[in-house]
Amino acid sequence: MSAGDKREGPAVLRPLLPALLAFFGIILLLNLISFAFGQAPLTTLRLALAGTWGTPYGVGQVLFKSTPLIFTALAFEVAMRSGLFNIGAEGQVALGSLAGGVVGAHLPAGTPWPVAVTVCIAAAALTGAGVALIPALMRARLGVHEIISTIMLNRIVEVLLPFVLVTVLGAASLRTASVVPGAALLKLDRVFPALRGSAASVAFPLAVALAFGVDALLRRSRRGREMRWIGINAAACRAEGIDVPRRLVQAMLLSGAIAGGAMAATVLGYKGYYELGLGAGAGFTGIAVALLGRGHPLGIVLAAVLFGTLQQAGLAINARIPKEAMDVLAAAVILLVAVANRAAAAPPGKVAEPEPAPVQPEVAS
Repeated sequence: MSAGDKREGPAVLRPLLPALLAFFGIILLLNLISFAFGQAPLTTLRLALAGTWGTPYGVGQVLFKSTPLIFTALAFEVAMRSGLFNIGAEGQVALGSLAGGVVGAHLPAGTPWPVAVTVCIAAAALTGAGVALIPALMRARLGVHEIISTIMLNRIVEVLLPFVLVTVLGAASLRTASVVPGAALLKLDRVFPALRGSAASVAFPLAVALAFGVDALLRRSRRGREMRWIGINAAACRAEGIDVPRRLVQAMLLSGAIAGGAMAATVLGYKGYYELGLGAGAGFTGIAVALLGRGHPLGIVLAAVLFGTLQQAGLAINARIPKEAMDVLAAAVILLVAVANRAAAAPPGKVAEPEPAPVQPEVAS
């Protein structure tokens, strides 16, 4: 084998490094957690597999838990392709879910399902985009970094939600009224009876279709291509006459709208109403899903399924190991993915160095 072939081999494996490190990291950390709680690793692994992919019900639950992660991962991916970091999907999902639940509960009882579902998801998407509009304008017009503003908005939404539920809506139980029957999404067990009892709904295939649709939008449409070009070199795009602030705002709005659409799985496909805390955590986990997916729609879907498997496995082994231990495992996987992505992006033979601070956009006159 020539020296060139030796160099080419590792280069081919570099894009797979995050996925490989995440997989083997999960196995190793699960063994360590099992030992820490006095359990046999093989027994823990067998229980985890049996509760996830070992039964049709487990498969359905994995698909259900994966669905919101696909939405939030796509939201982060759209922003990241444009050079933005939308850390506010958590708040966008929460407020979008509340808006969709409220609208769905106030529709006429006989509203046909195509209209009811469309109106509810549109309300959630518009609300998510509205939450994202604030950091978008602050970044595009004032140069305020979106990481700071989106994190702050997460806290604001967290405080705002119980106030709206109790004071504005009068919901003492911290939940909205149930949506009309036409707004409920079809459960997958109606098509696949083996999944009976699981919370999986048609929101999962809708999320998969959205993943490929968003990818096509970014690659084939003029606006999508300009968003990606700005993420690569905003200064060059500005020199070519592209309206950079406008495209940044559009990218952030699209990101927030996709995040708000995650309520299709939780509100319309599962509960039938919004309650405080529904969908919590999906916004932050979606960041790791997007990083592990490496910008490919299929990769994002598979990464979401992986994290959905971890969430369902935590419930399956809860009798032996506390569910919080699986949350620690998921957090450790996120760190492994971040490190692996950094290593995979570095040139062969070189250690990844910190990137220079991004150039802030000019303040509009």
